[in-house]
Amino acid sequence: MGKARGSVRSRLRSRWGIAVAVVVLIAGIVGVAAVTPTFTEPDAPVVSAPEPSPVVATPAVAPVPADAPRPDPAALAATLAAPLRNPDLGRFTGSVADAITGEVLWSADPDAAMTPASTTKILTAAAAMLALPSDHRVTTKVVQGDGPGQVVLVGEGDPTLTAQPVGTPGFYEGGARIDDLADQIRRSGAQVSSIGVDLGAYSGPSSADGWFPGDVAAGYIAPIEPVTLDGGRSVPTVDESPRSATPGLDTGRALARALGLDPAVVTTESAPSGAGSLATVQSAPLRQRLGQMLGFSDNVLAEAVGREVAAATGAPASFDGATEAVLTTLRDNGVDVDGVRLADTSGLSVDNRIPARVLSSIVTAAAGPVNDRTHADALRPMLDYLPVAGATGTLAARYASGDRTAAGWLRAKTGTLSNASALAGYVVDQSGRVLTFALMSNDRPPEVGRPALDAVASTLRSCGCT
Repeated sequence: MGKARGSVRSRLRSRWGIAVAVVVLIAGIVGVAAVTPTFTEPDAPVVSAPEPSPVVATPAVAPVPADAPRPDPAALAATLAAPLRNPDLGRFTGSVADAITGEVLWSADPDAAMTPASTTKILTAAAAMLALPSDHRVTTKVVQGDGPGQVVLVGEGDPTLTAQPVGTPGFYEGGARIDDLADQIRRSGAQVSSIGVDLGAYSGPSSADGWFPGDVAAGYIAPIEPVTLDGGRSVPTVDESPRSATPGLDTGRALARALGLDPAVVTTESAPSGAGSLATVQSAPLRQRLGQMLGFSDNVLAEAVGREVAAATGAPASFDGATEAVLTTLRDNGVDVDGVRLADTSGLSVDNRIPARVLSSIVTAAAGPVNDRTHADALRPMLDYLPVAGATGTLAARYASGDRTAAGWLRAKTGTLSNASALAGYVVDQSGRVLTFALMSNDRPPEVGRPALDAVASTLRSCGCT
């Protein structure tokens, strides 16, 4: 990474040097013009330069052709043969389909239940898009407590709330702010001397089976509580900064500081039944949060969205309730989830299992024709939430150097654990046909398995397999 920065800096220096030379040259010419006598015939006609041709914008983004040729399965299999021989793929499964027809063009053991890592979020996002309106928001409020001077902070599960000052970015664009809650409390005239934090919106354990205690300090996850700031990050704008072990209490302490109180006055409390609201803020709409969840593979946000699905379906807001709600929602909407086993809705758990067939079918439904069977109208926005190869989110650094065949042409959800790598998304092949895919590698560390998967996906882009 240091070398890459250095080379960019060198190119900038080179361009700056050229620019300076051009400026100097122009300055020299101007100087000569200033001291060189000019002679004009008294009656010489004035000649105007011709009008320049109008500049016409050429769109850089165009729809794929409607008549792009259908790939031939045999030709596709032959093209994939070389990268699939790479032993770095480890235990491998995959499925490739034609977005227009939904036909599976190629597959390898697609029913095998594999460790999916963060491609689990494909299932979570799809269930949320099917169960909830795209403008669904999550509320955080402050209500009057039981005792004199006590208020209680009550959250429904919005980890995008931030204590960053207004005008300063938090981790999540569009997140609600503690400062807004504090301002509303002051305007209400309430005299506050203590703050309770109500964590009752969620039930069950705050950590899933298959998570490791070190994941909190490593910055991958925080205990899942319904009141959380910036996903529990200790440094609000740094993705994998260490996470808080007590996100709910930390949020209450941030509110105390915003009100000029000692953070020591914050405790966990249950809000009184029917308590009047003193202040309320809301999250960004679901569509924006799903883009953040998939684009940056945000584990805490994925667990919160899973609980939103649970609440929408009447299930408990817990790990068991969220995972069951996600699978039930998908099943009720025609997705075959046989073979899926979930311990969480983020994919951080090593206990999760998903067949490539399931991932591929969801992306294919999102990319395919709109009809009642595929629910493409509800799922289509998912295509825009996925990272772009070599450009955005968790794919920004992949396909950005070396083999850039798929850069800009492939969008996919990534998945990475210590012995698992996965990609699920879509790509436009050389003929202009959209192919959907799910590729999964287990039993290899990501530094080995991930480049091998990337090579398979690049081959899909390079294929004009007709």
